[in-house]
Amino acid sequence: MLEQGPIAVTDSPLRTSASFRIRQLDRVLKRDPEAIEARCERAGLLREQGRYEEARRDYLELIRRRPTDFGVLNDFGTLVLKAGYKEAARSLFGEAVRHHPNNPMGHVNLANLLFLIGEWERARLHFEAALRIDPEHVHAHRGLGNILDEVGDAAGARRHRDKAFKNHFLTALPYRGDGAAVPILLLVSAMGGNIPTDYILDDHYFQTTVLVTEYDDPRLPLPPHTLVFNGIGDADLCRQGLEAACSVLSRTDKPVINHPLTVLKTGRQSNVERLRGLPNVVVPRMAMVPRRVLADSNAPVAIASRGFGFPVLLRAPGFHTGRHFIRVENPQGVLAAATTLPGDELWLIEQLDARDGEGTFRKFRVMIVDRQIYPLHLAISHNWKVHYFTADMAQSANNRAKDAAFLHDMASVVGQCGVTALERICATLELDYGGIDFAVNAQGEILFFEANATMVMLPPLPDPKWDYRRPAYEKVFAGVHRMLVERAGQGKSGPIETASRLASH
Repeated sequence: MLEQGPIAVTDSPLRTSASFRIRQLDRVLKRDPEAIEARCERAGLLREQGRYEEARRDYLELIRRRPTDFGVLNDFGTLVLKAGYKEAARSLFGEAVRHHPNNPMGHVNLANLLFLIGEWERARLHFEAALRIDPEHVHAHRGLGNILDEVGDAAGARRHRDKAFKNHFLTALPYRGDGAAVPILLLVSAMGGNIPTDYILDDHYFQTTVLVTEYDDPRLPLPPHTLVFNGIGDADLCRQGLEAACSVLSRTDKPVINHPLTVLKTGRQSNVERLRGLPNVVVPRMAMVPRRVLADSNAPVAIASRGFGFPVLLRAPGFHTGRHFIRVENPQGVLAAATTLPGDELWLIEQLDARDGEGTFRKFRVMIVDRQIYPLHLAISHNWKVHYFTADMAQSANNRAKDAAFLHDMASVVGQCGVTALERICATLELDYGGIDFAVNAQGEILFFEANATMVMLPPLPDPKWDYRRPAYEKVFAGVHRMLVERAGQGKSGPIETASRLASH
Protein backbone atom coordinates (compact mmCIF):
# COMPACT_ATOMS: atom_id res chain seq x y z
CA MET A 1 0.00 0.00 0.00
CA LEU A 2 1.19 3.48 -0.80
CA GLU A 3 1.11 6.03 1.97
CA GLN A 4 1.54 9.78 2.14
CA GLY A 5 3.82 11.20 4.79
CA PRO A 6 5.99 9.37 7.33
CA ILE A 7 5.30 5.72 8.06
CA ALA A 8 5.85 4.22 11.47
CA VAL A 9 7.48 0.80 11.37
CA THR A 10 6.32 -1.39 14.23
CA ASP A 11 6.43 -5.03 15.14
CA SER A 12 3.36 -6.36 16.96
CA PRO A 13 4.02 -8.97 19.64
CA LEU A 14 0.53 -10.29 18.94
CA ARG A 15 1.18 -10.98 15.28
CA THR A 16 0.80 -14.69 14.63
CA SER A 17 3.88 -16.40 13.22
CA ALA A 18 3.41 -17.27 9.55
CA SER A 19 5.03 -20.65 10.16
CA PHE A 20 2.66 -21.35 13.05
CA ARG A 21 -0.34 -20.36 10.94
CA ILE A 22 0.80 -22.62 8.08
CA ARG A 23 0.92 -25.55 10.54
CA GLN A 24 -2.62 -24.74 11.67
CA LEU A 25 -3.80 -24.72 8.05
CA ASP A 26 -2.01 -28.00 7.40
CA ARG A 27 -4.15 -29.60 10.10
CA VAL A 28 -7.32 -28.07 8.67
CA LEU A 29 -6.55 -29.41 5.19
CA LYS A 30 -5.61 -32.82 6.54
CA ARG A 31 -9.09 -33.06 8.07
CA ASP A 32 -10.83 -31.50 5.06
CA PRO A 33 -8.93 -31.38 1.73
CA GLU A 34 -11.91 -29.51 0.25
CA ALA A 35 -11.39 -26.48 2.54
CA ILE A 36 -10.77 -24.00 -0.29
CA GLU A 37 -10.39 -20.88 1.83
CA ALA A 38 -7.80 -22.58 4.01
CA ARG A 39 -5.88 -23.68 0.90
CA CYS A 40 -6.00 -20.14 -0.49
CA GLU A 41 -4.60 -18.75 2.75
CA ARG A 42 -1.90 -21.41 2.96
CA ALA A 43 -0.85 -20.86 -0.66
CA GLY A 44 -0.43 -17.16 0.01
CA LEU A 45 1.59 -17.75 3.17
CA LEU A 46 3.80 -20.32 1.46
CA ARG A 47 4.37 -17.84 -1.39
CA GLU A 48 5.35 -15.14 1.08
CA GLN A 49 7.70 -17.55 2.84
CA GLY A 50 9.45 -18.36 -0.45
CA ARG A 51 8.39 -22.03 -0.35
CA TYR A 52 7.87 -22.22 -4.08
CA GLU A 53 7.14 -25.91 -4.70
CA GLU A 54 4.63 -26.19 -1.86
CA ALA A 55 2.88 -22.97 -2.90
CA ARG A 56 2.84 -24.09 -6.54
CA ARG A 57 1.09 -27.33 -5.62
CA ASP A 58 -1.57 -25.43 -3.70
CA TYR A 59 -2.11 -22.97 -6.54
CA LEU A 60 -2.41 -25.75 -9.10
CA GLU A 61 -5.10 -27.35 -6.95
CA LEU A 62 -6.85 -23.99 -6.58
CA ILE A 63 -6.69 -23.38 -10.34
CA ARG A 64 -8.30 -26.78 -10.85
CA ARG A 65 -11.12 -25.84 -8.50
CA ARG A 66 -11.37 -22.10 -9.21
CA PRO A 67 -9.98 -21.57 -12.73
CA THR A 68 -11.34 -18.01 -13.05
CA ASP A 69 -10.68 -16.66 -9.55
CA PHE A 70 -8.81 -13.35 -9.84
CA GLY A 71 -6.87 -13.68 -6.60
CA VAL A 72 -5.69 -17.19 -7.42
CA LEU A 73 -4.64 -16.28 -10.98
CA ASN A 74 -2.95 -13.06 -9.87
CA ASP A 75 -1.08 -14.54 -6.91
CA PHE A 76 0.00 -17.64 -8.83
CA GLY A 77 1.27 -15.36 -11.59
CA THR A 78 3.27 -13.38 -9.04
CA LEU A 79 4.76 -16.60 -7.65
CA VAL A 80 5.93 -18.00 -10.98
CA LEU A 81 7.21 -14.62 -12.18
CA LYS A 82 9.41 -14.27 -9.10
CA ALA A 83 10.74 -17.76 -9.82
CA GLY A 84 11.70 -16.64 -13.34
CA TYR A 85 8.90 -18.23 -15.39
CA LYS A 86 7.84 -15.23 -17.45
CA GLU A 87 5.69 -17.10 -19.99
CA ALA A 88 3.76 -18.93 -17.28
CA ALA A 89 3.20 -15.61 -15.49
CA ARG A 90 2.05 -14.04 -18.74
CA SER A 91 -0.51 -16.78 -19.22
CA LEU A 92 -1.85 -16.44 -15.68
CA PHE A 93 -2.02 -12.63 -15.74
CA GLY A 94 -3.64 -12.84 -19.17
CA GLU A 95 -6.34 -15.16 -17.81
CA ALA A 96 -6.93 -12.79 -14.90
CA VAL A 97 -7.52 -9.93 -17.36
CA ARG A 98 -9.70 -12.06 -19.63
CA HIS A 99 -12.01 -13.13 -16.83
CA HIS A 100 -11.89 -9.83 -14.93
CA PRO A 101 -11.51 -7.06 -17.54
CA ASN A 102 -12.73 -4.38 -15.12
CA ASN A 103 -10.10 -5.05 -12.47
CA PRO A 104 -7.36 -2.43 -13.03
CA MET A 105 -4.74 -4.38 -11.05
CA GLY A 106 -4.97 -7.25 -13.52
CA HIS A 107 -4.16 -4.91 -16.39
CA VAL A 108 -1.29 -3.36 -14.42
CA ASN A 109 0.29 -6.70 -13.54
CA LEU A 110 0.10 -7.90 -17.12
CA ALA A 111 1.42 -4.56 -18.37
CA ASN A 112 4.38 -4.64 -15.98
CA LEU A 113 5.31 -8.09 -17.26
CA LEU A 114 4.95 -7.01 -20.90
CA PHE A 115 7.17 -4.03 -20.17
CA LEU A 116 9.72 -6.33 -18.55
CA ILE A 117 9.95 -8.50 -21.67
CA GLY A 118 10.10 -5.52 -24.04
CA GLU A 119 6.55 -5.51 -25.46
CA TRP A 120 6.06 -1.84 -24.73
CA GLU A 121 3.14 -1.12 -27.04
CA ARG A 122 1.06 -3.96 -25.62
CA ALA A 123 2.08 -2.87 -22.12
CA ARG A 124 0.92 0.67 -22.88
CA LEU A 125 -2.52 -0.58 -23.93
CA HIS A 126 -3.02 -2.32 -20.59
CA PHE A 127 -1.74 0.61 -18.51
CA GLU A 128 -4.17 2.85 -20.40
CA ALA A 129 -6.98 0.32 -19.85
CA ALA A 130 -6.27 0.40 -16.11
CA LEU A 131 -6.47 4.20 -16.08
CA ARG A 132 -9.80 4.16 -17.92
CA ILE A 133 -11.14 1.99 -15.11
CA ASP A 134 -9.40 3.93 -12.32
CA PRO A 135 -7.97 7.31 -13.44
CA GLU A 136 -6.07 7.66 -10.14
CA HIS A 137 -4.41 4.24 -10.18
CA VAL A 138 -0.91 5.01 -8.92
CA HIS A 139 0.81 1.92 -10.34
CA ALA A 140 -0.74 2.46 -13.77
CA HIS A 141 0.57 6.04 -13.82
CA ARG A 142 4.02 4.79 -12.83
CA GLY A 143 4.04 2.17 -15.54
CA LEU A 144 2.79 4.52 -18.23
CA GLY A 145 5.47 7.01 -17.23
CA ASN A 146 8.09 4.34 -17.86
CA ILE A 147 6.56 3.48 -21.24
CA LEU A 148 6.51 7.11 -22.38
CA ASP A 149 10.13 7.46 -21.33
CA GLU A 150 10.99 4.51 -23.57
CA VAL A 151 9.37 6.12 -26.60
CA GLY A 152 10.98 9.51 -25.98
CA ASP A 153 7.95 11.41 -24.63
CA ALA A 154 9.68 13.05 -21.65
CA ALA A 155 6.87 15.54 -20.99
CA GLY A 156 4.22 12.81 -20.98
CA ALA A 157 6.36 10.64 -18.72
CA ARG A 158 6.76 13.53 -16.28
CA ARG A 159 2.98 14.15 -16.14
CA HIS A 160 2.28 10.55 -15.23
CA ARG A 161 5.11 10.38 -12.71
CA ASP A 162 3.81 13.50 -11.02
CA LYS A 163 0.44 11.79 -10.61
CA ALA A 164 2.09 8.61 -9.41
CA PHE A 165 4.57 10.00 -6.90
CA LYS A 166 3.72 13.54 -5.86
CA ASN A 167 1.58 12.48 -2.92
CA HIS A 168 2.84 8.90 -2.76
CA PHE A 169 6.59 9.15 -2.35
CA LEU A 170 6.75 6.75 0.62
CA THR A 171 5.84 3.08 0.53
CA ALA A 172 6.07 0.68 3.47
CA LEU A 173 6.83 -2.79 2.13
CA PRO A 174 5.38 -5.78 4.00
CA TYR A 175 7.47 -7.48 6.66
CA ARG A 176 7.08 -11.26 6.80
CA GLY A 177 9.47 -12.22 9.57
CA ASP A 178 8.61 -13.69 12.95
CA GLY A 179 10.91 -11.55 15.11
CA ALA A 180 11.63 -7.86 15.45
CA ALA A 181 12.46 -6.26 12.09
CA VAL A 182 15.58 -4.31 11.15
CA PRO A 183 14.17 -1.08 9.63
CA ILE A 184 15.82 0.11 6.41
CA LEU A 185 15.15 3.25 4.36
CA LEU A 186 15.51 2.47 0.64
CA LEU A 187 16.04 5.49 -1.64
CA VAL A 188 14.90 5.15 -5.27
CA SER A 189 14.44 7.37 -8.30
CA ALA A 190 11.18 7.95 -10.14
CA MET A 191 13.18 7.78 -13.37
CA GLY A 192 14.13 4.12 -12.91
CA GLY A 193 17.78 3.13 -12.94
CA ASN A 194 17.36 1.58 -9.50
CA ILE A 195 19.11 -1.43 -8.00
CA PRO A 196 16.96 -4.58 -8.09
CA THR A 197 16.62 -5.19 -4.36
CA ASP A 198 13.86 -7.84 -4.21
CA TYR A 199 16.36 -10.59 -3.51
CA ILE A 200 18.81 -8.72 -1.29
CA LEU A 201 16.51 -6.90 1.14
CA ASP A 202 15.04 -10.00 2.75
CA ASP A 203 11.53 -9.16 3.97
CA HIS A 204 11.86 -11.89 6.61
CA TYR A 205 14.59 -9.84 8.30
CA PHE A 206 14.34 -6.23 7.08
CA GLN A 207 11.38 -3.87 7.23
CA THR A 208 11.88 -1.67 4.17
CA THR A 209 10.36 1.75 3.56
CA VAL A 210 10.85 3.06 0.02
CA LEU A 211 11.33 6.79 -0.56
CA VAL A 212 11.22 8.32 -4.07
CA THR A 213 13.78 11.06 -3.70
CA GLU A 214 12.64 13.48 -6.42
CA TYR A 215 9.26 13.81 -4.69
CA ASP A 216 10.42 13.85 -1.06
CA ASP A 217 8.85 16.47 1.21
CA PRO A 218 11.70 17.77 3.42
CA ARG A 219 9.21 19.19 5.92
CA LEU A 220 8.26 15.68 7.03
CA PRO A 221 10.38 13.50 9.29
CA LEU A 222 11.95 10.43 7.79
CA PRO A 223 10.45 7.06 8.75
CA PRO A 224 12.28 5.07 11.43
CA HIS A 225 15.42 3.37 10.12
CA THR A 226 18.76 2.03 11.28
CA LEU A 227 20.33 2.02 7.82
CA VAL A 228 19.89 3.84 4.50
CA PHE A 229 20.29 1.83 1.30
CA ASN A 230 20.69 4.15 -1.69
CA GLY A 231 19.06 2.08 -4.42
CA ILE A 232 19.60 4.69 -7.14
CA GLY A 233 22.29 3.17 -9.32
CA ASP A 234 22.35 4.84 -12.74
CA ALA A 235 24.45 7.99 -12.61
CA ASP A 236 23.68 8.88 -16.23
CA LEU A 237 19.90 8.61 -15.97
CA CYS A 238 19.28 9.63 -12.36
CA ARG A 239 21.44 12.66 -11.58
CA GLN A 240 18.44 14.58 -10.24
CA GLY A 241 17.40 11.63 -8.08
CA LEU A 242 20.93 11.19 -6.71
CA GLU A 243 21.21 14.89 -5.90
CA ALA A 244 17.83 14.71 -4.17
CA ALA A 245 19.10 11.67 -2.26
CA CYS A 246 21.93 13.82 -0.90
CA SER A 247 19.31 16.20 0.49
CA VAL A 248 17.48 13.30 2.13
CA LEU A 249 20.71 12.16 3.75
CA SER A 250 21.23 15.58 5.30
CA ARG A 251 18.32 14.68 7.61
CA THR A 252 19.77 11.44 9.00
CA ASP A 253 22.93 10.34 10.74
CA LYS A 254 22.45 6.62 10.02
CA PRO A 255 24.95 4.58 7.96
CA VAL A 256 24.52 4.64 4.18
CA ILE A 257 25.07 1.89 1.61
CA ASN A 258 26.24 3.30 -1.76
CA HIS A 259 26.34 6.96 -0.88
CA PRO A 260 24.84 8.97 -3.77
CA LEU A 261 28.00 11.08 -4.08
CA THR A 262 29.88 7.85 -4.81
CA VAL A 263 27.29 6.62 -7.29
CA LEU A 264 27.35 9.98 -9.11
CA LYS A 265 30.93 9.19 -10.15
CA THR A 266 29.97 5.88 -11.83
CA GLY A 267 28.51 7.04 -15.14
CA ARG A 268 29.64 4.98 -18.14
CA GLN A 269 32.03 7.54 -19.56
CA SER A 270 33.18 8.67 -16.13
CA ASN A 271 34.12 5.09 -15.26
CA VAL A 272 36.11 4.70 -18.46
CA GLU A 273 38.12 7.80 -17.71
CA ARG A 274 38.70 6.84 -14.07
CA LEU A 275 39.86 3.34 -14.96
CA ARG A 276 41.98 4.26 -17.96
CA GLY A 277 45.60 3.59 -17.14
CA LEU A 278 45.03 0.97 -14.46
CA PRO A 279 47.49 -1.92 -14.91
CA ASN A 280 46.07 -4.83 -16.94
CA VAL A 281 42.79 -3.00 -17.62
CA VAL A 282 41.67 -2.16 -21.17
CA VAL A 283 38.81 0.34 -21.48
CA PRO A 284 37.00 1.30 -24.67
CA ARG A 285 37.12 4.71 -26.31
CA MET A 286 33.82 6.55 -25.72
CA ALA A 287 32.34 9.83 -26.91
CA MET A 288 28.96 11.47 -26.46
CA VAL A 289 27.62 12.76 -29.78
CA PRO A 290 24.40 14.66 -30.58
CA ARG A 291 22.00 12.33 -32.35
CA ARG A 292 21.42 14.91 -35.08
CA VAL A 293 25.12 14.60 -35.99
CA LEU A 294 24.79 10.84 -36.37
CA ALA A 295 21.54 11.15 -38.30
CA ASP A 296 23.26 13.37 -40.89
CA SER A 297 24.76 12.23 -44.19
CA ASN A 298 28.19 13.35 -42.92
CA ALA A 299 27.97 11.06 -39.86
CA PRO A 300 30.80 8.73 -41.03
CA VAL A 301 33.15 11.72 -41.21
CA ALA A 302 32.08 12.87 -37.74
CA ILE A 303 32.71 9.37 -36.39
CA ALA A 304 36.15 9.12 -37.99
CA SER A 305 37.11 12.59 -36.70
CA ARG A 306 36.54 11.31 -33.16
CA GLY A 307 38.94 8.43 -33.72
CA PHE A 308 36.42 5.61 -34.23
CA GLY A 309 36.36 2.96 -36.92
CA PHE A 310 33.85 0.29 -37.85
CA PRO A 311 32.22 -1.70 -36.46
CA VAL A 312 31.23 0.80 -33.78
CA LEU A 313 28.68 0.57 -30.98
CA LEU A 314 25.88 3.11 -30.51
CA ARG A 315 24.10 3.32 -27.18
CA ALA A 316 21.39 5.56 -25.72
CA PRO A 317 22.24 6.75 -22.17
CA GLY A 318 20.24 5.49 -19.24
CA PHE A 319 19.37 2.00 -20.48
CA HIS A 320 20.55 -1.43 -19.39
CA THR A 321 20.22 -5.12 -20.34
CA GLY A 322 21.12 -4.33 -23.94
CA ARG A 323 18.19 -2.01 -24.64
CA HIS A 324 18.86 0.69 -27.23
CA PHE A 325 22.34 -0.69 -27.87
CA ILE A 326 23.33 -1.34 -31.51
CA ARG A 327 26.43 -2.43 -33.38
CA VAL A 328 26.91 -0.55 -36.65
CA GLU A 329 28.93 -2.61 -39.10
CA ASN A 330 29.74 0.04 -41.70
CA PRO A 331 29.23 3.73 -42.58
CA GLN A 332 26.07 2.93 -44.50
CA GLY A 333 24.33 1.70 -41.34
CA VAL A 334 24.83 4.78 -39.17
CA LEU A 335 21.75 6.74 -40.25
CA ALA A 336 19.33 3.86 -39.73
CA ALA A 337 20.84 3.00 -36.36
CA ALA A 338 20.81 6.58 -35.07
CA THR A 339 17.18 7.13 -35.99
CA THR A 340 16.02 4.06 -34.04
CA LEU A 341 17.58 5.13 -30.73
CA PRO A 342 15.87 7.50 -28.25
CA GLY A 343 17.30 10.67 -26.78
CA ASP A 344 19.09 13.77 -28.05
CA GLU A 345 22.59 12.37 -27.45
CA LEU A 346 24.15 8.98 -28.08
CA TRP A 347 27.36 7.28 -27.08
CA LEU A 348 29.89 6.12 -29.59
CA ILE A 349 31.70 3.15 -28.02
CA GLU A 350 34.67 1.24 -29.31
CA GLN A 351 33.93 -2.48 -29.43
CA LEU A 352 36.52 -4.50 -27.53
CA ASP A 353 37.17 -7.95 -29.00
CA ALA A 354 35.68 -10.32 -26.42
CA ARG A 355 35.88 -13.47 -28.55
CA ASP A 356 37.59 -16.51 -27.14
CA GLY A 357 39.75 -19.02 -28.99
CA GLU A 358 36.63 -20.77 -30.28
CA GLY A 359 35.20 -17.61 -31.82
CA THR A 360 32.40 -17.15 -29.28
CA PHE A 361 31.85 -14.04 -27.17
CA ARG A 362 32.37 -14.14 -23.42
CA LYS A 363 31.11 -11.82 -20.71
CA PHE A 364 32.02 -12.34 -17.07
CA ARG A 365 30.23 -10.71 -14.16
CA VAL A 366 31.56 -10.22 -10.65
CA MET A 367 29.58 -8.60 -7.89
CA ILE A 368 30.96 -6.01 -5.51
CA VAL A 369 29.84 -6.49 -1.91
CA ASP A 370 31.38 -4.45 0.91
CA ARG A 371 34.33 -3.55 -1.37
CA GLN A 372 35.03 -7.24 -2.13
CA ILE A 373 34.51 -9.07 -5.45
CA TYR A 374 32.54 -12.29 -5.91
CA PRO A 375 32.16 -14.26 -9.16
CA LEU A 376 28.52 -14.43 -10.33
CA HIS A 377 28.56 -15.86 -13.85
CA LEU A 378 30.29 -16.38 -17.17
CA ALA A 379 28.04 -16.03 -20.22
CA ILE A 380 29.11 -17.43 -23.60
CA SER A 381 27.29 -16.59 -26.83
CA HIS A 382 27.66 -16.48 -30.59
CA ASN A 383 26.08 -13.01 -30.43
CA TRP A 384 28.25 -9.99 -29.62
CA LYS A 385 25.58 -8.66 -27.23
CA VAL A 386 25.92 -11.16 -24.39
CA HIS A 387 23.37 -11.63 -21.59
CA TYR A 388 23.35 -14.68 -19.39
CA PHE A 389 19.87 -16.06 -20.01
CA THR A 390 19.87 -15.28 -23.73
CA ALA A 391 23.39 -16.66 -24.15
CA ASP A 392 24.25 -20.23 -25.19
CA MET A 393 24.18 -21.58 -21.63
CA ALA A 394 20.98 -23.58 -21.12
CA GLN A 395 21.61 -25.63 -24.28
CA SER A 396 25.33 -26.22 -23.79
CA ALA A 397 26.73 -28.43 -21.01
CA ASN A 398 30.20 -27.46 -22.19
CA ASN A 399 29.50 -23.77 -21.66
CA ARG A 400 27.99 -24.47 -18.25
CA ALA A 401 31.15 -26.38 -17.32
CA LYS A 402 33.20 -23.28 -18.18
CA ASP A 403 30.84 -21.17 -16.08
CA ALA A 404 31.23 -23.63 -13.20
CA ALA A 405 35.02 -23.47 -13.44
CA PHE A 406 34.87 -19.67 -13.16
CA LEU A 407 32.59 -19.82 -10.15
CA HIS A 408 34.67 -22.48 -8.43
CA ASP A 409 38.07 -20.85 -8.97
CA MET A 410 37.96 -17.39 -10.53
CA ALA A 411 41.75 -16.97 -10.59
CA SER A 412 42.24 -20.16 -12.59
CA VAL A 413 40.02 -18.78 -15.36
CA VAL A 414 40.80 -15.05 -15.46
CA GLY A 415 44.34 -15.33 -14.07
CA GLN A 416 45.77 -13.81 -10.93
CA CYS A 417 46.71 -10.63 -12.81
CA GLY A 418 43.07 -10.38 -13.89
CA VAL A 419 41.83 -10.82 -10.33
CA THR A 420 44.21 -8.11 -9.13
CA ALA A 421 43.00 -5.80 -11.90
CA LEU A 422 39.38 -6.41 -10.87
CA GLU A 423 40.29 -5.59 -7.28
CA ARG A 424 41.82 -2.32 -8.47
CA ILE A 425 38.62 -1.51 -10.38
CA CYS A 426 36.59 -2.29 -7.25
CA ALA A 427 38.79 -0.03 -5.12
CA THR A 428 38.52 2.81 -7.65
CA LEU A 429 34.72 2.64 -7.83
CA GLU A 430 34.32 2.67 -4.02
CA LEU A 431 30.85 1.07 -4.26
CA ASP A 432 29.47 -0.91 -1.34
CA TYR A 433 27.26 -2.85 -3.73
CA GLY A 434 27.49 -3.18 -7.51
CA GLY A 435 28.92 -5.27 -10.30
CA ILE A 436 31.52 -5.37 -13.06
CA ASP A 437 31.01 -6.83 -16.55
CA PHE A 438 34.18 -7.71 -18.44
CA ALA A 439 36.05 -10.15 -20.67
CA VAL A 440 39.66 -11.35 -20.65
CA ASN A 441 41.96 -11.12 -23.67
CA ALA A 442 44.74 -13.46 -24.70
CA GLN A 443 47.25 -11.40 -22.70
CA GLY A 444 45.24 -11.87 -19.50
CA GLU A 445 44.08 -8.25 -19.42
CA ILE A 446 40.61 -7.26 -18.25
CA LEU A 447 38.49 -5.88 -21.10
CA PHE A 448 36.20 -3.52 -19.22
CA PHE A 449 32.58 -3.27 -20.41
CA GLU A 450 30.73 -1.55 -17.59
CA ALA A 451 30.44 -1.29 -13.82
CA ASN A 452 27.62 0.16 -11.78
CA ALA A 453 25.29 -0.42 -8.87
CA THR A 454 22.33 -1.62 -10.96
CA MET A 455 23.71 -5.04 -11.86
CA VAL A 456 21.00 -7.69 -11.63
CA MET A 457 21.59 -10.63 -9.32
CA LEU A 458 18.77 -13.13 -9.88
CA PRO A 459 18.73 -16.54 -8.20
CA PRO A 460 19.26 -19.56 -10.47
CA LEU A 461 16.14 -21.06 -11.98
CA PRO A 462 14.69 -24.17 -10.28
CA ASP A 463 16.24 -26.63 -12.72
CA PRO A 464 18.92 -29.14 -11.67
CA LYS A 465 21.16 -27.98 -14.51
CA TRP A 466 21.73 -24.74 -12.58
CA ASP A 467 22.56 -26.38 -9.26
CA TYR A 468 26.25 -25.66 -9.78
CA ARG A 469 25.47 -21.91 -9.64
CA ARG A 470 23.69 -21.95 -6.29
CA PRO A 471 26.74 -21.96 -3.98
CA ALA A 472 28.20 -18.88 -5.72
CA TYR A 473 24.88 -17.07 -5.51
CA GLU A 474 24.47 -17.99 -1.85
CA LYS A 475 27.96 -16.71 -1.10
CA VAL A 476 27.17 -13.33 -2.67
CA PHE A 477 23.84 -13.10 -0.91
CA ALA A 478 25.40 -14.02 2.43
CA GLY A 479 27.95 -11.24 1.90
CA VAL A 480 25.19 -8.71 1.20
CA HIS A 481 23.18 -9.81 4.23
CA ARG A 482 26.25 -9.66 6.47
CA MET A 483 27.12 -6.15 5.23
CA LEU A 484 23.57 -4.87 5.81
CA VAL A 485 23.30 -6.39 9.27
CA GLU A 486 26.69 -5.09 10.39
CA ARG A 487 26.15 -1.60 8.95
CA ALA A 488 22.74 -1.46 10.65
CA GLY A 489 24.50 -2.06 13.95
CA GLN A 490 22.99 -5.49 14.48
CA GLY A 491 26.32 -7.24 15.00
CA LYS A 492 27.23 -10.38 13.10
CA SER A 493 24.31 -12.52 14.19
CA GLY A 494 21.03 -13.09 12.44
CA PRO A 495 19.66 -15.61 9.98
CA ILE A 496 21.17 -15.77 6.52
CA GLU A 497 18.66 -18.09 4.95
CA THR A 498 17.09 -16.36 2.00
CA ALA A 499 19.74 -17.43 -0.47
CA SER A 500 19.05 -21.08 0.27
CA ARG A 501 15.31 -20.52 0.23
CA LEU A 502 15.36 -18.71 -3.12
CA ALA A 503 17.90 -21.03 -4.67
CA SER A 504 15.67 -23.99 -3.87
CA HIS A 505 12.99 -22.74 -6.27
